[in-house]
Amino acid sequence: MKDNNKIKDVSMTTLGGVGEIGKNMWVLEIGDEMLIIDSGVKFPENDLLGIDLVIPDFDYVIKNKDKINGIVLTHGHLDHIGALPYLLKEINAPIYGTKLTLGLLEGNLKEHRLLKDTRLKVVNSGKKYQVGSFEVEFIRVNHSIADTCALAIHTPLGPIVYASDFKFDQTPIDGQVADFHKLAELGDSEEGVLALFSDSTNVEREGYTLSEKVVGETVEEIFRGARERIIVATFASNIHRVQQIVDAAFKYNRKIAFTGRSMINNVDIARRLGYLQVPDDMIVDIRDCSDLPDSKVTLLTTGSQGEPYAALTRMARGDHYHINIKKGDTVMISASAIPGNEKFVGQTINKLYRRGANVIYEDVSGVHVSGHASQEELKLMLNLVKPKYFVPVHGEYRHLYKHADLAEKNGIPKDNIYIADVGDKINFSEDKVSKAEKIQSGDVLIDGLGIGDVGNIVLRDRKLLSEDGIIIVVVTIDKHGNILVGPDIITRGFVYIRESEELIESATKRVERALKDCEENNVTEWSVLKDTIRKSLNNYIYQKIKRNPMILPVIMEV
Repeated sequence: MKDNNKIKDVSMTTLGGVGEIGKNMWVLEIGDEMLIIDSGVKFPENDLLGIDLVIPDFDYVIKNKDKINGIVLTHGHLDHIGALPYLLKEINAPIYGTKLTLGLLEGNLKEHRLLKDTRLKVVNSGKKYQVGSFEVEFIRVNHSIADTCALAIHTPLGPIVYASDFKFDQTPIDGQVADFHKLAELGDSEEGVLALFSDSTNVEREGYTLSEKVVGETVEEIFRGARERIIVATFASNIHRVQQIVDAAFKYNRKIAFTGRSMINNVDIARRLGYLQVPDDMIVDIRDCSDLPDSKVTLLTTGSQGEPYAALTRMARGDHYHINIKKGDTVMISASAIPGNEKFVGQTINKLYRRGANVIYEDVSGVHVSGHASQEELKLMLNLVKPKYFVPVHGEYRHLYKHADLAEKNGIPKDNIYIADVGDKINFSEDKVSKAEKIQSGDVLIDGLGIGDVGNIVLRDRKLLSEDGIIIVVVTIDKHGNILVGPDIITRGFVYIRESEELIESATKRVERALKDCEENNVTEWSVLKDTIRKSLNNYIYQKIKRNPMILPVIMEV
């Protein structure tokens, strides 16, 4: 950052990623200039009916878009880059990230037809870059995706270290150990680290997170013992995991096929950029697997989270286009369930067993290790960086509070620890950390091509429809308000009409009587007629069958 003696305060504003899993986005401000750190999505929970994605509220950055120097990315997971196509429709700023991170982002930008107009700047870990007036260092750390970096952003009060999602893997698959030296150098520098923002996801786990190499040993053991087809479901972005599966298949003379859109896309990107090595003659089309002996087939697929339309889930149901599970298959689910997905994963496992598969998953075998730091690694990060202030990030509130407690026990004064809520603008000065203000923030819901057009009222209606269905009452009137045709009652998701004719007939008569009263009293206002129809049915339906369907009057004038 340029030297400016007038600048005293530095602020960080969170637009997501605290008190929740996903939707990570921060804005650093110094004077009249801004730097955006990540912009991710969150996947919808069960109560968000029909919603595809959840993104941050961009109102604050849109209002200040002339101040934005650029966007810096820590890694290529969707909870850190998935919202960028939506953000870039509102602002135009250069994006800085490592080669794989930008390679994965390009795919998203192509889908939104934004790639041509987006300025992508490839960076290398271990280097400093000038992003407008901000000086940013990209520091190599380990995670469940290659090319992950922590950030050191230099400010007039000292560097801010944003530790991203990370762990310290002493034996990483690609041999790229985290840059302990740079982290320690920052911590031991004369100015010292102003603040550390650190991953809290695994703060409840004692000890150290296991190395990714442990999975490789388990995978090889499974391949050695399997006699029929091997089907592996894992996160498509975990290129190191994919490489270990490919290596095991190669060692045991198996061909490999890829299925699932994200798996195919990510494998293509990783191979093109040199992050994944798969011999061309080893890859087969999924449609040709039936021509090979089962003992020579390995299938790498999406669906580790039990998503209804993912490839593994379809195989388990028996409605995949090309491959279905059969007796003797070995199915390996090499991932842990994201919070909220446990039920879907369990259902998929049960269906796999019913079809005769031998299922291997995290609870019964070491086929997955986390990409997030456990307690001892979190302590090590604190001890290396030695920050003046500490802000736990990347986790639900219980994770943030436990991480704050861990930091306090590790020597950070309680007054120097800030637990953030989404929308907090955190102000750092030479003598304290405090909330400067609360800015507009929250969730924006994506449903198909609609962005933010589904709110609480629409979700409430969807919930009501899903629980009790709908009754549509159609009435035709003339211009004087006289009833010409109807009322006719149509239902969906309420009752099976052929078995409830008496109930529907009785409901129709109640509406007729209510409308007759309106006609006799010269009531012709549509809103009054509609309200009369609703009132005539609400209590009656509930008294009869204890249900509260949505009642939708439709009045037509001829």
